[in-house]
Amino acid sequence: MAATGQRPSALPREVWVIVAANFIIAVGFGLVAPALPSFARSFDVSVTAASIVVSAFAVTRLAFAPVSGRLVTRLGERKVYLTGLTIVAVTTGACAFATHYWQLVALRALGGTGSTMFTVSGIALLIHLTPSDVRGKASGLWGTSFLLGNVAGPLVGGGLIGISLRAPFLVYATALMVAVGTVWLFLRKSTLITPASHDTAPVMPLREALRNSGYTAALTSSFVNGWAVFGVRVSLVPLFITEVLHRDGTFAGTALSVFAAGNVVMLLVSGRLSDRWGRKPLILVGLVVSAGGTIWFGFTETVGEFLVATVVAGLGTGMLTPPQQAVVADVMGKSRGGQVLATFQMAADVGAILGPVVAGVLADRLSFGSAFLVTGAMAVVAALVWLPARETLNRAANDEALAEVTDAERPREAAQ
Repeated sequence: MAATGQRPSALPREVWVIVAANFIIAVGFGLVAPALPSFARSFDVSVTAASIVVSAFAVTRLAFAPVSGRLVTRLGERKVYLTGLTIVAVTTGACAFATHYWQLVALRALGGTGSTMFTVSGIALLIHLTPSDVRGKASGLWGTSFLLGNVAGPLVGGGLIGISLRAPFLVYATALMVAVGTVWLFLRKSTLITPASHDTAPVMPLREALRNSGYTAALTSSFVNGWAVFGVRVSLVPLFITEVLHRDGTFAGTALSVFAAGNVVMLLVSGRLSDRWGRKPLILVGLVVSAGGTIWFGFTETVGEFLVATVVAGLGTGMLTPPQQAVVADVMGKSRGGQVLATFQMAADVGAILGPVVAGVLADRLSFGSAFLVTGAMAVVAALVWLPARETLNRAANDEALAEVTDAERPREAAQ
């Protein structure tokens, strides 16, 4: 732990810029998500065909992730980030003018490639711009901005759907172009971002990262987090509410908002604590708490009990997310590693794709309780994988960074 009297490094302006852009992106995604299935159905296709529109985005996002990682290494984070955002903006705007179902599928699939480009490069930017002693804090801000955007987006999107099913796509495209302009304007002359052609930092091969027990453990918990949060919770919670708790579908939005609230409460706190106490303790506790809340879901019989379980799961997820991302940053250090980041992102994407399918089969063949039980048990398994993993926080390096901050402030304080 840092010596007494030393203050953590300040977050560079560039970090706040990409955090703000992350919020804009998330708001736009929240605008489109409620409208997409209904828009697909307007082409007179089946429910399965409408679901394929959603899956096409996720599948191409996953398939293109390794390519995105290579592009980040070769072209640099900023260029790939702006290109990816632009691709999603153009394809989303074009969706509003689709006249056939196949056009919508093709445009969403192409948008998935842009999505993985700005996701992988965005995390890479966050890692390289953030001083080592505040990585957890930065990861917490990143996660909070995305979550708040996802909460705000559907609130606005519901009103836009009332105007037209095509309106959310146009608004989302506009929001993305605002994000592109914001990032380009504030980062174009940044001295903290080295052009890829002049970057002499070594490239970390994926095989080297895989030899680090902290990184492999992070892959496991990322997979489980994707399975539970982006997969099972989105697909099964609405059905559980209507079929087991016998509440109308609108209550599902309330439940997801409660989960998000618990998540936000913990995100910034856990990020800061992981910079002081280490990544591993927060991740272990987060996985166990998340597992408990998720398993509890399947055995609730009243709305009140279900909401309490939802808060518990949200707190657990918020506790583990920032330190988990900080682990990847710790492992990379000052190296570049597009493939390392892409693989970490792919782990969550694979979980998000497989989770709803496996959990859906369990709910159909056995019960909702068994689906949530298996999902929670996977979080326990991830915690067991983390137990022997090494702590990645380098306290000596953090103390050195803090000392540099303190030394830099002394002349200014003396002048005052």
